[in-house]
Amino acid sequence: MSEYVNPEVLVSTSWVAEHLNDPKVRIVESDEDILLYEVGHIPGAVKINWQDDLNDARIRDYIDGDAFAQLMQRFGISNDTTVVFYGDKNNWWACYAYWVFKLMGHEQLKVMNGGRKKWIEEERELTRQVPQYAATSYTVGTPHPEIRAFRDDVLAHIGRPDPRQPQIALPAGHSLVDVRSPDEFTGKKLHMPEYPQEGALRGGHIPGAVNIPWGKAVNEDGTFKSAAEIKQIYGDAGINPADDVVVYCRIGERSSLTWFVLHELMGYHNVRNYDGSWTEWGNVVGLPINNPSAQS
Repeated sequence: MSEYVNPEVLVSTSWVAEHLNDPKVRIVESDEDILLYEVGHIPGAVKINWQDDLNDARIRDYIDGDAFAQLMQRFGISNDTTVVFYGDKNNWWACYAYWVFKLMGHEQLKVMNGGRKKWIEEERELTRQVPQYAATSYTVGTPHPEIRAFRDDVLAHIGRPDPRQPQIALPAGHSLVDVRSPDEFTGKKLHMPEYPQEGALRGGHIPGAVNIPWGKAVNEDGTFKSAAEIKQIYGDAGINPADDVVVYCRIGERSSLTWFVLHELMGYHNVRNYDGSWTEWGNVVGLPINNPSAQS
């Protein structure tokens, strides 16, 4: 893993096994399937429920700093605690939680390469025992709003095109990456069959976006591909390390993984995750889209 620009953000299953009892390390499981933790988890790991713990449903946004501090105190996390994330779906939601923690200003963050799948395939220990940690004193750090893009930021990023003329070329040095499947990108599918609640009224993609599905950056065993492979995948699509890059998917979880790959592993300095993603963009009146399936 030393080949990455920032190899310290990624740890192996062996590293985690060696730090199960390290008081300076807190292991966090964050899954799409929020019941998996109860089936069995890494000893000492705490559970992040991405729906309830990180989001404020009243405003469709993240919890505020006070609520984040309370969450950290409940999990026994101090400002100097190293938090290691892992989860299902090749670490989709582990990277999502990582991104939210980074957004909130916690600095010591890592992801376990291969996630829950690799840990289980290696027949490492699982437990159903829920750990109890003494409450800590936690002070919210300096937030990082520069890693997040809102709807208006994306409009500015693509040059605010006329919605009736959506075929555009992005401003120089700007890149927009849609990490969804090709069928979602072209508008052939309004949503993935397994996620009917996350569809939109319109199918297609944001004008100027290139389609690089998130899975191109991971191996079959759930680990991340080599730095050379990742550089070639994105370079072949015209994404350069110096670009101002915005990534998106449906609700921001798959694009969090791509953000992690580009910004954290590969060291691309200016990468933002548009977490509103297609569930917002595809439903908003007046926003331009490209829909090749409808146009064909």
